[in-house]
Amino acid sequence: MAAYAEPVTDADRAFLAMDTGSVPVQFAAVLELDRRLDPALVTRLLAERVPRTRRLTQRIAARGPVRGPVWQDDGSFTVARHLEVRSCPPPGDGPALTSVAMELVMRRLPRDRPLWRAALVDGLAGGGSALILVVHHVVADGINGLALLAELADGPDPGPAPEPGSPAAPVRRTARLRRLVPAMVAAGGLAPDRAEPCSLTGRTGPDRQAAVVSAAVPGLRATAHRHGATVHAALLVAVANTLHRVLAGRGESVGSVVIAVPVAGDHGGPGSPGTVASPMLVTAAAGGSAAERLRAVAEDVRRRRALAAGPAPVALLGRSFRLFARLGGYGWYMRRQRRLHTLVSFIRGPDRPLRFGGATVRRLIPLVVGGETNLTVTFQAISYAGTLAVTAVADPRACPDLPVLGAYLAEELALLGGAGPPGPPGATIGPGSGQGARAQSE
Repeated sequence: MAAYAEPVTDADRAFLAMDTGSVPVQFAAVLELDRRLDPALVTRLLAERVPRTRRLTQRIAARGPVRGPVWQDDGSFTVARHLEVRSCPPPGDGPALTSVAMELVMRRLPRDRPLWRAALVDGLAGGGSALILVVHHVVADGINGLALLAELADGPDPGPAPEPGSPAAPVRRTARLRRLVPAMVAAGGLAPDRAEPCSLTGRTGPDRQAAVVSAAVPGLRATAHRHGATVHAALLVAVANTLHRVLAGRGESVGSVVIAVPVAGDHGGPGSPGTVASPMLVTAAAGGSAAERLRAVAEDVRRRRALAAGPAPVALLGRSFRLFARLGGYGWYMRRQRRLHTLVSFIRGPDRPLRFGGATVRRLIPLVVGGETNLTVTFQAISYAGTLAVTAVADPRACPDLPVLGAYLAEELALLGGAGPPGPPGATIGPGSGQGARAQSE
């Protein structure tokens, strides 16, 4: 029987076209476990559960420039080609684990196999393990990434992998145009106002470091709800306040911080993987009380979210965007863009702890690298079992004060959550290793 093949969607082909620089378009989920797991057990569990998500057993095969690439079942698929066992460097704490995860997510996934890798990391302080899952954005975005984690976690056996459905019908040109206009408006329009010049945008290289900050969700939610806002809006305010303080330390100031926020479009669930997030621009002003900033940001998010709920503009532009990207136009633009200062993505994760191999996932950390841009620092956040984990990813040369930025972010989240200023920064922040992770090819 011939291997099943499904055309790669316009959105996914756009992400493939964007992934040509020294920094890959990939993300990682770091699952800190409360006890050590045997590699043989992890291999067996992944072998049993990975086939539940078809994209994890498929590779992208070319059919020529006219017909386009397809998702094709990988006849040589084995978990062993995707799983490695690592030891966390001393002292085995959060920053040391973050450095391992950064090295893994910055190493480009090979295209001759399904686009993911996993690593079981031992040697953690306290005797636990960590499972790090790295996935290319063409396989899943944040929402489908959560669905993927749910398929891999302990739980009732959902049965055999779903049968492939019929490929989605192409969107008519007139429908594309109708959906493109609001999507472009949400992203700032064809001629957006220029974000105020500052050092948040600048030349970046192939290295990245990460700082991880945690905050309690209940306090943030209570504060946000008092002012008609959400945890997401509180996060945006905390990030904007943090960046204002960082700029002040550099002798700079801006009237407002312009933030790109990915908005999930329509998903068909775990059986409909892929990337459909569309960007919207949110402006967070520097002045006013915390309550005023929360209300203003929440209103801006509500006003733009409906416009950004459809497919991403890069998908609606289809072949035109892919040609633009292949010719280097997208990379040229993203290294010089002036419409935004940073990006903040937020995913609402499970309210209850996940388990894997009988171990409890005590912490879930997101880590995203989004290709070459002139954004010197970006942020990813996930709420999980009552805790918000926020990861700041920065170019170490363009943003040398990442530990300070992380300390400020911890303070801002604590203040918004009603906890007051936190203790010493070292107790709440885990910057990446002192050495940047460099993108590599396998």
